Amino acid sequence: MEFSNRLQQLPPQFFAALVGKVTKAVAEGRDIINLGQGNPDQPTPPHIIEALQEAAADPLTHKYSPFRGIPALRQAAADFYKREYDVDIDPEKEVAILGGTKIGLVELPLAMLNPGDTMLLPDPGYPDYLSGVALADVNFDTMPLTEENKFLPDYDALPEEVKERAKLMYINYPNNPTGGVADQQFFQETVAFAKKHDIAIAHDFAYGALGFDGVKPASFLQAEGAKDVGIELYTLSKSYNMAGWRVGFAVGNEKMIEAINLIQDHLFCSIFPAIQYAAAEALTAEQGCVKILRNTYESRRNVLVEEARRIGWNVQAPKGSFFAWLPVPKGFTSQQFADVLLDKADVAVAAGNGFGKYGEGYVRVGLLVSEDRLREAIARVEKLGIFHLTVE
Repeated sequence: MEFSNRLQQLPPQFFAALVGKVTKAVAEGRDIINLGQGNPDQPTPPHIIEALQEAAADPLTHKYSPFRGIPALRQAAADFYKREYDVDIDPEKEVAILGGTKIGLVELPLAMLNPGDTMLLPDPGYPDYLSGVALADVNFDTMPLTEENKFLPDYDALPEEVKERAKLMYINYPNNPTGGVADQQFFQETVAFAKKHDIAIAHDFAYGALGFDGVKPASFLQAEGAKDVGIELYTLSKSYNMAGWRVGFAVGNEKMIEAINLIQDHLFCSIFPAIQYAAAEALTAEQGCVKILRNTYESRRNVLVEEARRIGWNVQAPKGSFFAWLPVPKGFTSQQFADVLLDKADVAVAAGNGFGKYGEGYVRVGLLVSEDRLREAIARVEKLGIFHLTVE
């Protein structure tokens, strides 16, 4: 038996390869400090767990969920957006419940594009965006994200033919992998760009709760006219340490939301209702746990940046997300540098080239270990004298 052509077109799973290397090293008995992952290390807050336990004990949650999610969660998503961003959302027509936002990002090209159509993706960007490209048999062009432009796409620099053939575009702020952020002016420019070229926008707002230095990340939907052209996808994985729970939602443009809901009508019967009730509790309860988490990541960021600069590693502090995007020393490619750190320092990082052409020259570091482990990781790099090494 052979895989379908569609499966054979799927890109290699970048994170699976990284996990394999780290797992092999750990199996050898090595003390690996894993900074390459994007998996939150803190537990889910107790009040959310208690909501799950209470809901799971109710036999009514043991039945099939409504196909498009329980009304309580759709309403919670709408209430969350009104409270946090002063954006009005219709819970019946402008919310799609997702088993994690990765599902929505992979489904969207299948739901909105035809084979041969083109979408625009950020470079560097989340590698799994390419899964949707392959499964939908569509084409893609990229928008370079450079440090010189604060890791924002330069719409004016895109070739006219690229702008005209694109039908769907993904953006992601705070950004994975760069830690860059976007403001309302950028989102307003994005709306104007989308309207001029008839492009649908999907904003991956996975790290929406994680803005540093007292600046709250802006929502794309706060821009005037945003719902005319696009949607925003929000996951509970990062804001509430619910990565393994697999729950999120998309909000915004009614037609795009209906496209997601319709394809999911045929693929899924939504999420275990008890998880949905717990997610509603997370979104609507007092948000002190989110503030604590954000402060934790900001403190870790500060430790990482301070320690890296101490050893002569010229790094910039990320303004959001729980990642840092660190330049590779002269003489190394991203993959070479990542391999040296794993092989000689027992420190795992994600090579930047795995996120796209413009990721070359960087490595991504996750702020997902304790401050002491971050200090130890930099101390291990320091002992290598890595900034004086050259590659043959």
